[in-house]
Parts: sequence; structure tokens; C-alpha cells
Amino acid sequence: MTRNKSEVDKNLQNVVKDLEHAAVNSHQAQQIQQQTNDRRHQDALGHDKEHAHPSALLDKD
Repeated sequence: MTRNKSEVDKNLQNVVKDLEHAAVNSHQAQQIQQQTNDRRHQDALGHDKEHAHPSALLDKD
């Protein structure tokens, strides 16, 4: 596991940043949750380079 130069936990920084934004209503809360899900999905795609993404398996002829 690599650490950043400042020795500060990056995950903890992200949690604090997310907590600074209080959701005003259910729609805004859903939007924030979707952004989190999108980041996780992109991260999973980045870690899965040796496996083909399901959309890459579709025949595009």
C-alpha cells in the first residue's frame, strides 16, 4: 500500500469532504450517493484491466 507524502489518510479526507456537504433533501442525497457510486464504478474499472469489461464483449458488427 502506498502512502501519500503528507502521511494523511486520503480516504479519511474524502469522508470529511463528503460530510461537509449536508444533504438538503432526498433528491440531493440521491445525487451525492450516485456520485459516490460512479466513483466506485470507475475505480473498479481501473483495477480490472486484465479482465474485459462486459460492454467490450458485445459484438459491435
